[in-house]
Amino acid sequence: MRRTSFEDMNCSLAQCLEVVGEWWTLLIVRDALFGVTRFDDFRDRLGIARNVLTQRLEGLVEHEIMTREPYQDNPVRYDYRLTAKGRSLWQVITAMRQWGDEWAAPNGPPVEVLHRTCAHLTTIEPTCSHCGERVHGRDLALRDGPGAGDRSPLPESLRR
Repeated sequence: MRRTSFEDMNCSLAQCLEVVGEWWTLLIVRDALFGVTRFDDFRDRLGIARNVLTQRLEGLVEHEIMTREPYQDNPVRYDYRLTAKGRSLWQVITAMRQWGDEWAAPNGPPVEVLHRTCAHLTTIEPTCSHCGERVHGRDLALRDGPGAGDRSPLPESLRR
């Protein structure tokens, strides 16, 4: 079943989902963050069909989340490497992983994260970029940003 496109929706989350919202895409990015770069390694690790992997990798390259760099000439084979745009998805993947650890991992987290500096287990917590205070959803207010124009993604009750 083909999903509806979010291309015309004036919402940053919808635009993110337009690029990385397919089932396999974030798992490919996750593996790339783990250091996987080769087509066959992605396929073997994920158990993904060849045609689906090809489509997802092409989309990631098209959206400049990954680059395709030849490592062999005959036949031509490629490494798929994350760009800065792709590496910045670690925050999205970390938030989703931490949610899964809390709500969908009854036997505990399948992967634990250590902070290299202090060598302790850690979770990533959102903080205010201005004052450094830890932020919770209840601490936030929303308003239209400069890109809202006359197509605000906010409900009428939240608009100022």
